[in-house]
Amino acid sequence: MAEQNFQQPVALVTGAGRGIGRAVAVKLAHAGYALCLAARNEAQLAETRDLSGLEPRLSLIVLVDLARPEAPDDLMTAIMEHFGRLDILINNAGFAPPRTPLVRVSPIDLDRMLAVNLRAPIALARLAARQMMRQAQGGLIINIASSSARHSPAGESIYAATKAGLVAFTHSCAAEFRSHHLRTSVILPGLTDTSLIPPNRRLERSLMLQPTDVAEAVMNVVNSPPRACPVEIVVEPARDPMRP
Repeated sequence: MAEQNFQQPVALVTGAGRGIGRAVAVKLAHAGYALCLAARNEAQLAETRDLSGLEPRLSLIVLVDLARPEAPDDLMTAIMEHFGRLDILINNAGFAPPRTPLVRVSPIDLDRMLAVNLRAPIALARLAARQMMRQAQGGLIINIASSSARHSPAGESIYAATKAGLVAFTHSCAAEFRSHHLRTSVILPGLTDTSLIPPNRRLERSLMLQPTDVAEAVMNVVNSPPRACPVEIVVEPARDPMRP
């Protein structure tokens, strides 16, 4: 049962077990937010909790596979039962198989990309918006997309389409929710040094963005003035990580 009159602001971070999600979760915790940490790997989520410095009462761990259609409802139910409120949603979880020509993409990978990268964030945003509209202070939804939404190389057609869809969805929500004290933003990171990008001799990984760089962009949105809504933010490496 939710703690009565829970006062601390609450943030949900999907894909919180590693990479960008972990970096965002830790920064939000250090900024005073209680957390719901969602992903499929319990050990990774426990490590994120340890890095956040939050006790279990303030850091709910939920094991969830967002490819399942019922997962967003289950996740929101867990949050409301534990905290009774939600102030920030970070739609970060994503799935990207190795680059594959469209004609060779497996139906399983196709369905998982559509489900995790687009269907689940839309469903979670819908559920979060319903809750946030009931709260006097409103709320904030931040979607983590990708620069692939704007310029995608061969072999990423479906992944790029899901991220472009997330960008379009964010812009529509920003217009729709602005009268409800609810802000919506999307962040498009360029090449980021996470496990989603396998070892590649053509990449100078030291020049890639780090998860903490993307987390800083998230916090810039979180800390923006209430009258401002940074609807779309593109973050690229300062130098090109691709070797000649």
